[in-house]
Amino acid sequence: MTSEPTSPPVVPPLHSPKSPVWPTFPFHREGSRVWERSSVTSRDLPSPLPTKRTRTYSATARASAGPVFKGVCKQFSRSQGHGFITPENGSEDIFVHVSDIEGEYVPVEGDEVTYKMCPIPPKNQKFQAVEVVLTQLAPHTPHETWSGQVVGS
Repeated sequence: MTSEPTSPPVVPPLHSPKSPVWPTFPFHREGSRVWERSSVTSRDLPSPLPTKRTRTYSATARASAGPVFKGVCKQFSRSQGHGFITPENGSEDIFVHVSDIEGEYVPVEGDEVTYKMCPIPPKNQKFQAVEVVLTQLAPHTPHETWSGQVVGS
């Protein structure tokens, strides 16, 4: 019996992917020239406002530790996903994003709410309402649940 030397199995070398893998961001980076493309429309542009999902942990912790304010819903658009609250003290209207509303009802004009405030980056000069809770539904106004049911009249 003769034993012939066996060669090791041929293993193809590892290659990096042909197309680079880039991290995806919820926004377009400066200098990406995305604005020059004709296929991008204004409705495709991401919002620069921090939502509950994109807000940093430290900003969320500061807002949660802050005082609770009262106000009245001035306007809210479910289709656009945002609205405004008129503070009880009469100061400038506060922006509210759909992701920061807690509870089962979509706010409508005249609803009384409580909320906390969080600064809007990058300059942190304006504020948005967070942890918004409807405390009193506007009387004689139909309200819609997030699932689409209309309640009241």
